Amino acid sequence: MKDTVGSAQPCPVFKSLSNKVGSLLCFCNAPKKYRRMDSKLETKMMELKRSSSGQSKFRSINSIILKFPRFKEGLKEIKGVFEQFDEDSNGTIDRDELKKCVKKLQFHVKEEEIDDLFDSCDVDEKEGIQFNEFIVLLCLLYLMMDSSSSSDNTSKIGSPELEATFNTIVEAFLFLDKGGDGKLHKKDVIKALNDECPSEKSPSHVTRTRFKEMDWDRSGNVSFRQFLFAFLDWVGIDTEDETHTTKR
Repeated sequence: MKDTVGSAQPCPVFKSLSNKVGSLLCFCNAPKKYRRMDSKLETKMMELKRSSSGQSKFRSINSIILKFPRFKEGLKEIKGVFEQFDEDSNGTIDRDELKKCVKKLQFHVKEEEIDDLFDSCDVDEKEGIQFNEFIVLLCLLYLMMDSSSSSDNTSKIGSPELEATFNTIVEAFLFLDKGGDGKLHKKDVIKALNDECPSEKSPSHVTRTRFKEMDWDRSGNVSFRQFLFAFLDWVGIDTEDETHTTKR
């Protein structure tokens, strides 16, 4: 995928971002099974946006990208949790293994909610949660917990550093959620991408592509779940081994 049109040269920030993206699976017709979880997340994000009073540690897309190495490092410790509960060592966590994981980590959720999480994160519909899907699942589980129990639950997953990583990813989403309605809109995301380099804007097809990588169902809106999958792909967290990363 080329990032240029004619002689136009995109901002280096976008070129770097483009190189990180491309392997995310695109499901253009999101099943109904996603809607219940996305609706819950939308409500949660609206609550968090209101409680933040519009304040954010981020001022630009570049300030988010600069934290990619820290995000990647902060999420690495989840690998040990994933391997612990992948009892048959087949590289995925099935429904029974997930239920054991949730019970062991002492998350107080109903079996129906566990099934919702599984269905929402098993995006390739192979009845198995892969590592990057497991990260999404834990982040969603963390978000949906009551604030009174979040600290305890997170410490059992890993450490306060992991909680801080999840919270910072949420802040990145809230920075892009200009309307405060719990989802990302195309015009706001494209504006944020272009505002990073006002004198050297990325070609319009590049910014549209960046949004499409999140907007799987082409609805023009992006849920936190969709954003999180794309975000992990940009960071590069889904690679098994740095030495096997495909060059693009």
